[in-house]
Formats: sequence, structure tokens, C-alpha cells
Amino acid sequence: MTGREFFTARTVADALAGFRPTLRTPVEDVPLYEALHRVPAAPVPAPAALPGFARSTVDGFAVRAADTYGASDSLPSYVDLLGAVRMGAAPTVAVRPGGCVAMPTGGVLPAGADAVVMVEYTAETMPGTIEITRPVAPGGGLVRADEDVAAGAALVPAGLPLRAPDLGLLAAAGVTLVPVHARPRVAIVSTGDEVVPPTTRSLVPGQVRDATAPALAGMVADAGGQPILAGIVDDEPGALKDRLTEVLPGADLVVVSAGSSVGARDETAGAVAAVGEIWCHGLAIKPGKPTLLADCGGIPLVGLPGNPLSALVVFGQVGVPLVWRLAGCESPPPPPSTRARLARDLASAAGRLDVVQVRVRDGVAEPLFGPSALLSVLARADGYLLVPEPATGLDAGTEVEVVLYR
Repeated sequence: MTGREFFTARTVADALAGFRPTLRTPVEDVPLYEALHRVPAAPVPAPAALPGFARSTVDGFAVRAADTYGASDSLPSYVDLLGAVRMGAAPTVAVRPGGCVAMPTGGVLPAGADAVVMVEYTAETMPGTIEITRPVAPGGGLVRADEDVAAGAALVPAGLPLRAPDLGLLAAAGVTLVPVHARPRVAIVSTGDEVVPPTTRSLVPGQVRDATAPALAGMVADAGGQPILAGIVDDEPGALKDRLTEVLPGADLVVVSAGSSVGARDETAGAVAAVGEIWCHGLAIKPGKPTLLADCGGIPLVGLPGNPLSALVVFGQVGVPLVWRLAGCESPPPPPSTRARLARDLASAAGRLDVVQVRVRDGVAEPLFGPSALLSVLARADGYLLVPEPATGLDAGTEVEVVLYR
């Protein structure tokens, strides 16, 4: 390293497409109630068809559809009431031609029936006789035994985080253990002589509490990872290399919050180069250009700028997708977003991705600006918008997509 930042910046798109570690976390079985947002390692097949029996979707009467053809208010069809189906019990009566069986919603379709006519289109004109004023087609008012899921079909696919409805479907199929990728272990290393733990009660001039590490830990956890706070390393030569050597064996991803000065960033790059291979040193993104990506014996490493705002912005764009990918998810779930009109002109430089913090009020996105050392800009933001690499800015009034913070 020369002590000067004469590096060629890669675009964020290049980084996402090209820096793709092959490492995936091991597979483990987790109980269904702990599987939310976990990533299945393989499709989970249905042990049997769902719902497993033909069932009614309406209150009414199970019939042979042919017995209702031509029914109308002026010319009803009449069928004999043969019995009733009880919820949670198998039918004790079958439907024969010219007959019907009373059905609750969710009840098991009795033998001989191929449709359920809604109770709204019926009337009991005399004891034991049901009048039908609307025809029903075969299959009407019911679901087939395998209409929800066929036996052997995938209940959930591999590689997509499980959502609450997925857990419900798995439960309906009787799947109580799910094979998922383990949560990626993300070691977070802070550096800098000026950085002290957040528990430090009184600061001396020049000291700053480590605000980046707890925020990064939250982002890691939100992406399904397991944050490991690996402490603060001072700027002594060799100290960072020693710490990286310690944490790499127990991590799936290492994140280094580097110092803000050129010298500190050079020290980070030198330490990383000593334990791995640097893929890029510099991203065409604002804020966050001095980002470093490296492969350390198969373990990816992300070196972030020292300023908290820059570090968190870059980690959201590059680090969070890495956490998901390590857990077997190639396409991270999209964050919530909204459309809004830009409140003012935004200048940008072509070839650079600008990440602009915004506040959204009444459909208007107001950009928030401030030095990259100020976390309050992020704390006040409702989300951010992206000014893409080819653009030289956005005009006031432009409709933009705002990615919202959860």
C-alpha cells in the first residue's frame, strides 16, 4: 500500500454481480415456531394432499349438480333432505340422485355429491324437502382433496425467507421441523484509537463512542444474521491483522468499521491484504466510496468507511445482500417502499450511485443532508432514494421510489 487512495472504484451493481462468495451456512432443523424469516435449504414437500378431503366452502347443501340444472326462482328444483354433516366428523350419509345433505362451511363432502349449493339459494318448503332456486356446476361450493397442495408438491421453495403464511401452510401439512440454513455469523470489528465502547460514561476530548457497531448488529439481525461484536482495535500496526486472524475461523462474514483518515484506511487495507485477497477498494457510491471487499480464504470481508452514516448506508446496499446470500437466499426480500414527489432538485455525478436520505410527508420526499459523521440524519429519515449511476441528478417534482426503513 502506498498511503494514497489511488484506487479505481467499482459500481455497486458490479459489486453485487461480481462479489458473490460461494460460502453457504450449514443446514439445521428448526422448530416451526422459530422458522420465521429463515431460509429453507431445499423445497419442503407435502407429506400428503391438502386439505386431504373434499370440503365445502359455503354453508348449504351437498348435491349432485345435475339435480340443480335449470333451477330458477320461477321454476325451482326440489330434492330430499337425507341428513346432515357435522364439523370435524366423517359423513354418515351419502347423496343419492334427487337427494341432498346439509353442509357447514369446511365440512367433508359426502359420497355421491359433486357440488354444494349455497343456503341463500335454498328453502325448506316442507319438512324433508329442499327447494333450490339457482343451479350449481360440478365442483361449485367446494375444494378438492388436493386443491390446496398435491401430495409431494413443494409447500415452500428453497432459497426464499419463510413468511407467516408459509408457516401456516407448513403447519397445515403437519411439518413441524424445517431444514433451513443456519444464521450467518457476522463478526463486527471496530477500529480507531478514538473509538471507545458505548458504555463509556465520560469522554475525554477526541473520543467517540462506537455508534456504528450496534447499528450494524441491528442490520445484521434484521437480515437474518447472528451479529458477533468483536470489539475495538486500536491503530497499532499489526493489531487489526491479529484480530482478523482471531475472528475469521468463527465467522461467515467479517465487517470492519475502518478509521476515517487515509492512514487508517490504508492500515485496514494492509491488514486485510495480509489475511486475504482484496476484490475491490472503492465503490462508486455516495456516501461510502472507501469501501473494501475481500475474500479471506472463502470468508467474505467488508471494510466500511469510518463515518457512521457512510458505513450504514454502504452496508445496507452491499452487506445486507451478502448476509442473505450466505443464508442461501440469492434474491433478498424487497424492503417496503412508497412513491413520492421529490421536494427539490438533487445534483449528482454520472457514474456514481447516490443514496439520499429523505423524510416523507403527504407524498413529498424531502432530502436530508448533513456530514457523513452525523447519525442523526439517518435517525430522522423515513427512508432513502437512489440516484442511479447514469443520472446527473433529479429535478424537483420527479416521482421517486423511497425505500422505507422498517
